[in-house]
Amino acid sequence: MRSENESSGQKTRSFIEEARRSQIVASTVEVLAEAGFAQASLARIAKHAGVSKGVISYHFAGKDELMEEVVERTYAAVVKHVLARMEGVESATELLRTHVLAAAEHMRDHPAQLKALGEILVNLRTADGGLRYGVRTNEEVYRALESIYRLGQETGEFRTFDTRVMAVTHSAAVDDMFAYWTAHPGHDLDAHARELAGILERACAR
Repeated sequence: MRSENESSGQKTRSFIEEARRSQIVASTVEVLAEAGFAQASLARIAKHAGVSKGVISYHFAGKDELMEEVVERTYAAVVKHVLARMEGVESATELLRTHVLAAAEHMRDHPAQLKALGEILVNLRTADGGLRYGVRTNEEVYRALESIYRLGQETGEFRTFDTRVMAVTHSAAVDDMFAYWTAHPGHDLDAHARELAGILERACAR
């Protein structure tokens, strides 16, 4: 069955259809967080959502597409939260700090999303066996971070450096922060974020 999620010829979904998709995605997040990727079968997700497996198949072409939807929606939620916190912030230094703190703030309040995201990122594979997500798929993130660092250089807040190197380092540090917190739930995520933001600020300050 062709999925409604296809980009070409995609029809406008009704409110009920979108609500059902959201319900399925929410259940997928919970199952991934509780049982892990290998155990997150469509049958198990369907049982958690209180629907038949056929309902999931109607909305998604298969497990891979459902997992991609979880990733897209999770990242979209993080971006929405971070951008809301950045609204009205003008200096590059504060934008840099806000990015790290706001991302941590969102994930702190949504631990199941973070755990589910981690399960997908290290397990979902392409047809040739490679990881579906990783450095190759981070270009949009790198460009967004580079824009902050370039702004700081243009305003004189930051010294001269390779903005791509800094963006890659920044992104990896944030990812590792979340990975460490997932492995050590008692770790103070907010304190880690403040320390990381300070390290990044000092690394690029003039």
